Amino acid sequence: MARPKATLPDADAVRALVDGEGRLAVRVTPGARIEALEIAEGRLVAKVRAKPQDGKANDAVRALLASALDLAPSRLELLRGATSREKQFRVDV
Repeated sequence: MARPKATLPDADAVRALVDGEGRLAVRVTPGARIEALEIAEGRLVAKVRAKPQDGKANDAVRALLASALDLAPSRLELLRGATSREKQFRVDV
């Protein structure tokens, strides 16, 4: 059975969470059963299947954000939280 595609919110809703300096805060759940990006209580929450080993979960979150924002993954830079669930990305629009 094929895995379902990731659940993504509207790109405009995600862009609305980017601050004036281009930063986007994300709460990450690695090792999830499904890949999803959702907005809960005004925060962006990312669930990825990848385990937090060797940056695999960070790469999966970057790819999920890029897909939601219709950007190349290279336009997202991890600023903080390489080993934390609370991450901050810079969005190069």
